[in-house]
Amino acid sequence: MCQNCNLDEKEKKLQEVLNKHKDTKGALIPVLHEAQEIYGYLPLSVQEIVANALGLPLSEVYGVVTFYTQFSLYPKGQYKIQVCLGTACYVKGSSSILDELKKQLGIEVGQCTKDGKFSLDACRCVGACGLAPVMMINEDVYGTLVASDVANILKKY
Repeated sequence: MCQNCNLDEKEKKLQEVLNKHKDTKGALIPVLHEAQEIYGYLPLSVQEIVANALGLPLSEVYGVVTFYTQFSLYPKGQYKIQVCLGTACYVKGSSSILDELKKQLGIEVGQCTKDGKFSLDACRCVGACGLAPVMMINEDVYGTLVASDVANILKKY
């Protein structure tokens, strides 16, 4: 299947979502959730389509996308890595875990590896302060980490 064919299919799905919600007050967040499910993230082009269809300024759509952490402006990898930088984790060295991940993966926070396998994000708290420092890969939680643990954890994926 060609890249443009896939794009056309995604645009059709997005249009169906917009048609379903066009007369619904407060539809922006549900529409953005569904759009992100279709595209995997919310690039500016998708935000423009949503803004136009819902009769909203692009700045409002962009403001919602950048305010809520469940929305992403960038593609995510098959394995989504999150490093907790909340107080307990930060004090116990999560910044060194994050630095090691950046080094091992060759990407910065908010980026995805070229092969689409890993994406890297920092978050404020995953609710596992007793295991600090903590990182998550998709739903898997890794705690009481040191930087030297990173390579072996990544090998699992």
